[in-house]
This record gives sequence, structure tokens and C-alpha cells, in this order.
Amino acid sequence: MNQTAFLLLERPVSWGEAAFGFAGLVLLLLSLALLSSWRSGRRHAAEAGAAAERAREMDDKVAEMNRMQAELTGRMQTMAEILSTRQGDLARLVADRIDGLRQQVGSGLEQNVRQTTEHLGKLQERLAVIDSAQKNLTELTGEVVTLKEVLANKQARGAYGQGRMEAIIRDGLPAAFFSFQPTLSNGRRPDCLVTLPGDGRGLVIDAKFPLESFTQLRAARGEQEKKAAAARVRGDVGQHIKDIAERYFLPGETQDMALLFVPSEALHADLHEHFDDLIQKAHRARVMIVSPSLLALAIQLMQSLIRDARMREEAQVIQSEVGKLLDDVRRLGERVDKLDTHFRQAQEDVGLIKTSAGKVTGRAEKIGALEFDDGPGSQPSLPFARETRLKAAE
Repeated sequence: MNQTAFLLLERPVSWGEAAFGFAGLVLLLLSLALLSSWRSGRRHAAEAGAAAERAREMDDKVAEMNRMQAELTGRMQTMAEILSTRQGDLARLVADRIDGLRQQVGSGLEQNVRQTTEHLGKLQERLAVIDSAQKNLTELTGEVVTLKEVLANKQARGAYGQGRMEAIIRDGLPAAFFSFQPTLSNGRRPDCLVTLPGDGRGLVIDAKFPLESFTQLRAARGEQEKKAAAARVRGDVGQHIKDIAERYFLPGETQDMALLFVPSEALHADLHEHFDDLIQKAHRARVMIVSPSLLALAIQLMQSLIRDARMREEAQVIQSEVGKLLDDVRRLGERVDKLDTHFRQAQEDVGLIKTSAGKVTGRAEKIGALEFDDGPGSQPSLPFARETRLKAAE
């Protein structure tokens, strides 16, 4: 419209054209106003419809929200109830777990205390054992020192070997089969003489042993010292073997073998390991070198021989007693036979007595069956009637 007015203002028009143009302008303005009004109404209607639609949607959404809120409220209540129940269960479970844990901890502590007390008790016992062992060790140390002093003295050492040998023999043999320090017919006195049953000859056991040479051998350091000490051992032990063979072998009085007692297993092992020539010399001289264990074994063998001899002696006594027992049994059988004969005879007599008693009883019954009428006014029975009644009774 502004462009049209500008064009009208540019050129000069007439009145008619102006009126026609004005009418057209008015018409145009009316058309524009109507169009604008129509558009405005349509827009207002559209906006009203949109607003109504939005209002309906809003109502639907509000209703949906209310419904959802109601559902959410119900769910919240349900969840609250469930949560309350679960919370109660959880509280009970936690309480149970705490009680169980408390009990476990209490029992564990009690068990630990008990175990600790037991361990302490055992520790005290072990300490007491250790104290006792230490005390015994101290006493043993003193005894070892005393033993060293004893072994340093030749006479005391001989007494020690003699005592050990006597202890072994006393433990294994009866007192009637050995004697210590007996006097032989040649005036010699061996350390022990063992007499076996069935042989009047005694077995000589000598407990004197040269220990100084072995002590010197163990103390030797150089090669020359060791050779000199070994030579001394050979000389001393060889001379001792020779003395035993010359002094204690008496025909008819002692056995043709003797025992040389070495009071130490270590010395016996050294002899067999390093001095085989001495062992062979002793065998040739019929002298057996024995340690404490070998002497105990020999004593056990002697004990078996003594036991066998006693069993043979006892067997003879048993045989004699068994013979006497057989005689007694034989006499008992004869007396039983005689008693059986008397019993049979008495049984026969009893049978005869029973037969006689039966006859007497029968006759008494017969007599009891008779009728005797001897009252006043009664008639005497005729012999025929009496005989008839007797027959009837029979």
C-alpha cells in the first residue's frame, strides 16, 4: 500500500482516477483488514485449540503424574515395609552374628588361655626336667671325676673291674655255681671261679687288666710315642695272658680255657682292631678276651647249661614220682574192684531182702483179709467155712 501511494503521488491524476484509486485503495485496505482479521481469528482459534490441546495434554500428564505418584507412593510404602522387615531381619542377623562372634571369641580366648596354661605347665615340667637333668649332669660330672681318680689308682682300678665283673656274674648265675677270690691247689687266687654242673672243673675269670699302656697310647701324639705305647700294650697284655695260662690252668681242677675280662667295650674294640696279634696269641694260649657284653653272653650260656642240668635232674625226680603215682593208681584200681564186688554182693543181698519183705507183706495182707467173729452169741465157724474164706481171700 505504501508503494502504491508513492506511485500516485509521483504522477498527477484526475479526480475520477483519484476516486477510483481511492475506492480501490479502500477496498484494498478492507481486504487487507479482513484478511488480517481472518488470519488473526484463525491464529487465535489455532492458539485456542493448541491451548486446549495443551490443557488436555497437561491434564493427562497431571493425571498420569498423579497416578504415577500414587503408584510411587504405594511402592514407597511397600518398599518402606520391606525395608523395615529387612532392617529387622538384618538387625536380628547382625545381633545373632555378633552373639556368635562373641561366643566364638570368648571360647577362642578361653581355649587360648587353657592352651597357654597347659603350655606353661608343660614348660614348667620341662624346666623341672631340665633342672633335674642339669642336677644329674652335675652329679655325673662329679662321678666322672671320681671315676677318673679311681682309674688313676691301680688298686682302685682293679677293684672297679672286679666289681663290674662280680655284678655281671651275680645277676646271671646262682650263688652255688661261682666263687670270688678262691684259693687253688697251687696257692693262686683267681678273681672268679665258675663251676658248671656235671663237671667238677672250674672256669677261671680274671678281671685284672693293664690300663696304663692304653692310656699312654691314647695320649701319644707323635709317631714314635705311638709306636712305643703300642709296644708297651703288646708287652703288658701279652705278659698278662702268659700269667693266666701259667697260673690258672690246673689239670683236673680248672678248665683248659680261661676268660680275661676287659671292663670297657672301647678297649676291647681297640684290641681287636689294632692288636690282632695279641688276640691270636690269646687264642693260642686258650685265653678268651671278653668285654662286659661278651661276659654277659657267656654267663647267659652258662645259665642255660645250669638250667638244662637242673631240668635233667628234675626229670629223673619226676620220673620216679610218676612211677610211684602209677603204683598208687594201680592199688587204687584193685581197691575199687574189691569195692565193686562188695557193692554187687550188697545189691544181691538187698534184692533178696526185698523179696522176703514182699513175701512177708503178702502173707500179712492175707491174714488181714480173714474175718474172725468171736463176739458173744456168735456161732463158732466151721472148719469148712474157714477154709472157704481162706481160699476166697487167696
